[in-house]
Amino acid sequence: MQHNQEYPQELAGKVALVTGGTKGAGKAIADRLLHAGAKTIVTARNQPEPSNDGVHFIAADLSKREAAETVASKVLEKFGRLDILVNNLGGAETHGGGFAALSNKDWEEALQINLLAPVRLDKAFLPQMLEKNSGVIIHIASIQGRLPLYDSTLPYAAAKAGLVNYSKGLSKEVSPKGVRVLTVSPGWILTDAAKRMTERISQSNNLTIEEATQTIMTALGGIPYGRPAFPEEVAELVGFLASPRAGYLTGTEYVIDGGTIPTI
Repeated sequence: MQHNQEYPQELAGKVALVTGGTKGAGKAIADRLLHAGAKTIVTARNQPEPSNDGVHFIAADLSKREAAETVASKVLEKFGRLDILVNNLGGAETHGGGFAALSNKDWEEALQINLLAPVRLDKAFLPQMLEKNSGVIIHIASIQGRLPLYDSTLPYAAAKAGLVNYSKGLSKEVSPKGVRVLTVSPGWILTDAAKRMTERISQSNNLTIEEATQTIMTALGGIPYGRPAFPEEVAELVGFLASPRAGYLTGTEYVIDGGTIPTI
């Protein structure tokens, strides 16, 4: 999928950070912001292979409390400021079996990665945004915030619901001071990890890839559009929301799910 060529350098001079930005939707978002002219920084636990020469990489495990301050100090020391923060890091590492199968550790890890890591990074970067009365914070949540899959990812779903609520509350506080805060809630995204999951379902159930894909879509209640999102489609939405074209948008959740959520 090609990036939109109409606004090639609309983020020129801006400094952007994408957490979890080395693979999947995070990598696509970083590429999109870089394409629009932003100086782009990504964080992840490990250096990507191959590395993207145009992107500055900072190794960080943001599930750890002290990591946000470390990342912020490195970004501000090297670049002097941050204009766009995309809290993309997230994950659902829990196993199936429902509530009874979940340990306290499962809950704590889900909350650290999906809710508290974004909160800590916002706290680290907001002061300099508020000082210059400008900035954009985008939280990547999930449609599971309102459509939880209780059998396998309940802690993730609950954490993402908390992120949506927190994002709205934060926007009310900081939007009058020039900082826009937005939420993007994707449905199923066709990342490399999603492809591997589909292959596992295919092999273990003796299904074709198409049948395995349909099985996943059925578990979600169906995707009217007929397929998962491409990472670049999510990135295109984030690129627009981060841009001056979206200057009046704040405090809102944008769902990109091919129609998966069945209600208004």
